Amino acid sequence: MPDVEPFSLVILLVAAALMVAVASNRLGQRIRVPAPALFLVVAAVASDLFPVLGQVPIKVDERIVTVALVFILFDGGMHIGFRRFRSASAAIVWIGVAGTAVTAAALAAAAHYFFGFDWRASLLLGAALSPTDPAVVFSVLGGREIAGRSGTILEGESGANDPVGIALMASLLAAGGGGLSAVAGGVGEFLLQMGVGAVVGILGGYGLMKLMRHVGLPNESLHSVRAIACAAFIYAAATMLHGSGFLAVFLAGIIVGDSRAPYKLEIERFASGIASISEIVAFAVLGLSVSLRDVLSSGVVMIGLALAGLLILVIRPVLVGLLSVRIKLKLGERAFILGAGLKGAVPILLGMYILGSGAEDAQAMYSIIFIVVLISVVLQGGLLPYLASTFQVPMRRVEQQPWALGMRFSDEPHGLHRFVVAEGSAADGATIADLELGEDGWISMVRRDGHLVQVRGGMQLRAGDSVLTLSETAETVADLFGPRA
Repeated sequence: MPDVEPFSLVILLVAAALMVAVASNRLGQRIRVPAPALFLVVAAVASDLFPVLGQVPIKVDERIVTVALVFILFDGGMHIGFRRFRSASAAIVWIGVAGTAVTAAALAAAAHYFFGFDWRASLLLGAALSPTDPAVVFSVLGGREIAGRSGTILEGESGANDPVGIALMASLLAAGGGGLSAVAGGVGEFLLQMGVGAVVGILGGYGLMKLMRHVGLPNESLHSVRAIACAAFIYAAATMLHGSGFLAVFLAGIIVGDSRAPYKLEIERFASGIASISEIVAFAVLGLSVSLRDVLSSGVVMIGLALAGLLILVIRPVLVGLLSVRIKLKLGERAFILGAGLKGAVPILLGMYILGSGAEDAQAMYSIIFIVVLISVVLQGGLLPYLASTFQVPMRRVEQQPWALGMRFSDEPHGLHRFVVAEGSAADGATIADLELGEDGWISMVRRDGHLVQVRGGMQLRAGDSVLTLSETAETVADLFGPRA
C-alpha cells in the first residue's frame, strides 16, 4: 500500500486546518471580528501562496457550499422554532421577501447608473448582494443572544432571505436578457420556486416530525443521523420539483424546532455541530476560490467599496427601514436590525453561480461581491456589539454548560414541559404564585444563569430562566412564557 503515507499526510493537514479553524473562534471573539471573516481571508491568502489550492473547479465549490448551507439553514430553522416564528411571522416574511427585492433593485440601479454596468449584470449583482447571513451576525455576538421580538425578526429575516435571494438569482440566470425583460421573465420561475419550496418544506417538516416521534431505531445515535439525512432529502426533493430547496429545508427546521420527540436534545446538538463545521468549510472553500492578488488588481476595488458604503449607509437603513415602519419595534431595536444586515456565504455562493453561468464581466462581478462581503463582515461585524450597546437592544449572555445530569424515560413524559422565559412575556417579572398555571399545573424546577434555583411561590422569574413545568394544558402554559405578539 504505497499511497498510505501520502494519504495520511493529507488527513493530517486537513485535521490540523480544522482544529485551527475551530480554535480561531476564540480569536474572533477577542478581536470582535467574526470567525468566518478569518476563514475567508486566510483561505484567500493561502490560495495565493499555494496556487494549487485554488484550482478546484467552480462547480465543485458550488456543490460543497450548497451542502453546507443546507445544514446551516436546517439548524437555523430549528433554533427559531415554530412558536417564535409564529410570533413574528408577518414581519419576517415581509422583510425577508420585500426587503430582499428592494435591496436587489436599489443595488442594481446603483451599479447601472453610477458604474455603467448593463442591466443584466446590474440585476445579477443586486440579486447576489441582497441576502444577509445570520451565522455571521451571531458569530460576532458570541455567547450573547438577542432577546425579544427583535431577535426573532433578525434571525428569521436572515434565514428567509437566503432562499429568496438564491431563487431570485436562479430566476434571472434562467430568464436571460436584460432590463425589464429579465425581471418579467424570471417572475414565474421565482414564484414557482417559492411555492414548491414552501409546500415541500411544510410537508417534509411534518413528515420528519412524525418520523422522529413514532419510528424508533435500534441505536440512539442513529436518530440524529436520520434527522440530518432527512434534511438533505427534503432539500433534494424540493429542488428536483423545481422548488427552492433552501426554503424547504429552512421551513422544515422551523416545524420540527418545537416538536417533542425522543432524543430531541441529541438531534439539536448534532445538527448544531454539523452546522458549525459546515460554516467553517463553506467560508474556507469560498476563500480558496478567490485570489486576493486578482481582486486587488482587477480595477473594481473602488466599485466594491462604493457599493458596500451605499448598502450599509443608505440602502438598508433607508429603504428597508421604510418597509419596517409598520412593524412594532422600539426605535433602538429597529435601528439595530437595520444595522445588522451582514453579508456572508450566500452572496459569494451566488457569485459562483454568476461565474458558472459564463456571464459577461463575471470575474469582475465576483471580485466586487467578495469586496462587499469582506467589508460588511469586518466593518459591520466589528461594530455590531457596540451598536447593540448603543441602541440598548435587550440581550442575555448564554453561558456554556458543560456538565449535565440527565433523567431518561422509556415513554413520553406527558404533562412535563420545558420553557425559557421570553423578554416581555407574562412570566417575565412575575412571581411563581402569580402565574395562572391551572389547577393541575406547577413549576418543579428553575435554572438561572446555569444554576438551579429553589422554587418558592414568591420567587420572581426573569427573562432567560429555564423552567420545568408539570401541566396538562401545554398551550396555555406556553403562552405565559412565550413572546407576546
